[in-house]
Amino acid sequence: MVEQDYIMRIIHEMVRTFLKLVFHIDEEKQEEVQFEDNETAGSFETLCAMADRGEINEAENILYEELDEGNLEYLKMAILFYEHLNKMSNEYLEKCDYSRQEVAEGMKQVMKIYGYDSLAETLI
Repeated sequence: MVEQDYIMRIIHEMVRTFLKLVFHIDEEKQEEVQFEDNETAGSFETLCAMADRGEINEAENILYEELDEGNLEYLKMAILFYEHLNKMSNEYLEKCDYSRQEVAEGMKQVMKIYGYDSLAETLI
């Protein structure tokens, strides 16, 4: 349990740091993260709704299908999706056949796809 809480804090700090460095969004100032287009915002809402219904693995599969290496909005969407998962309880994640470690690994994989793998390695 302590290890899971530690991983949860590390993921949250990684998201916070990444949003600040790459997108200049300061989560501590409660800046609302917005997307540049409605399509990305809609995709994000759909993925989060799926995760909330327990369809985490399916949502993650769709996320990877939609990733576009040239579009940083998709990177932002992916990072925020994993932050959404990170806020879920360990019990809920386990019930959905998912784990806190998979949240961290998924985030690292997305960051690697976009060329931020060295940053991901230092944070997780």
